[in-house]
Amino acid sequence: MKKMIARISIFLIGIIAPMAAFAEEAAAGSLADAYKSLGLALGAGFAIGIAALGGALGQSRAAAAALEGIGRNPGSADKIFTPMIIGLALIESLVIYALLIAFMLYGKI
Repeated sequence: MKKMIARISIFLIGIIAPMAAFAEEAAAGSLADAYKSLGLALGAGFAIGIAALGGALGQSRAAAAALEGIGRNPGSADKIFTPMIIGLALIESLVIYALLIAFMLYGKI
């Protein structure tokens, strides 16, 4: 997993660094605007993609832990269920916040 994250980050640095260099050199503005739009579009896409991935992983782990706890002690189902639902709602609110940020970035294109 760490190797994949390292490869993705190196790939992104290889794409974004030249874009920034060319954007600063472009005096006419048309190339700079194109790179700015491309960067905003990539940022919006990555924002919602990473947030959805993280939210899904967090929700699955929370549900699995709660179900395991209920399976070990069925009498504590009421005490485990309510905090689990609150935690899932908070995780989902972070994903919705990322969606809002992605829409704001998309609106700037």
